Amino acid sequence: MRNTRTRRLGVALALMTAAALAFTACAAEAGTPGAGGTDGAASADAATATSLADFGTLADLEAAATAEGALNVIALPRDWANYGEILDLFADRYPEITINEQSPDVSSAEEIQAAKTNEGLDTAPDVFDLGLTVALQNTDVFAPYKVATWDDIPDALKESSGLFVGDYGGYMSVGYDSSRYDEPAELSDLLGADYAGAVAINGDPTQAGAAFAAVGLATVQNGGTLDDFQPGIDFFSELQKAGNLLKVDVTTGTISSGETPVVFDWDYLNATHTSTNPNWKVRVFDGTGYAAYYNQAINKDAPHPAAARLWQEFLYSDEVQNLWLKGGARPARMDAMTAAGTIDADLAAALPAAPGTTVVPTEAQSTAAGTLLGEKWAAAVQ
Repeated sequence: MRNTRTRRLGVALALMTAAALAFTACAAEAGTPGAGGTDGAASADAATATSLADFGTLADLEAAATAEGALNVIALPRDWANYGEILDLFADRYPEITINEQSPDVSSAEEIQAAKTNEGLDTAPDVFDLGLTVALQNTDVFAPYKVATWDDIPDALKESSGLFVGDYGGYMSVGYDSSRYDEPAELSDLLGADYAGAVAINGDPTQAGAAFAAVGLATVQNGGTLDDFQPGIDFFSELQKAGNLLKVDVTTGTISSGETPVVFDWDYLNATHTSTNPNWKVRVFDGTGYAAYYNQAINKDAPHPAAARLWQEFLYSDEVQNLWLKGGARPARMDAMTAAGTIDADLAAALPAAPGTTVVPTEAQSTAAGTLLGEKWAAAVQ
């Protein structure tokens, strides 16, 4: 996709997401030794900081985070949207901060559960990367924080106080091994006998954002609207009855081995598999497409509150926003960076073409869809 269309798409995603958003040490107690040797007062200040100004300067924040000495991240697979390179860059830049990469393959819902299970412990996650539905359901777990580049992030992509903020996004797609399968012209082609035992989704739609979006895509591709996900549930029920639905957790390994040869996933995730399987192709269907951003948030009980906030500043910097783009995702600050000339134009031009019409569920639609999936999904695909 060329630069002009990329800019239009960034605006379109922001506007559509406006509907969706209209709307390793123990955390120190006051007066006791704090994380990484900081005192209780300093740790308490970091835990209540809502912007860089509360620390003074970026150097002050870096010093506070370095004193804590650790950052606990969760649910960040290294092959997901270029997270491996992003994590390594943070480690190189801040060698005195140990990154503890916990449970890289868990769902958004499991991230929240980990925070609750480990509350008050040095093993609790400091930060989250979440699908919108789970973020909306758990705002009481987050600490508000506005990064220095806050004004560059479209209002549509951020909760107004900074409880959670969109960071990178893309389109729901189908990836497939072109040496074994023809390109599906329509989503309904996947119901055919040619795809027997071949089609997988990335997770459980009641817990994982990518799987939830797969049902959303099936809904709008089958004449439905996001007011009612039933057509999408019906599609996967038909897929199951046809013997085409694979109940296998999708990983790079299952794709490389051929165990999951046809996969519903975000376009930027499906695109990564071309590096290990040259026959892997990505199909973003014509007609109505489904788009979404993943969201960053800070655990309000983060054991390393300064490091958590430094991580957020890092993610929303020009350098890391371009690393999302390198991973095939569309960064939240893309429009502002394009205007400022700081976007990587070659990477932006390499983004795949997108459908002419795109939808993103509103908060009410997400809530209703989540309820419906909770009631009907298991029975539909058993």
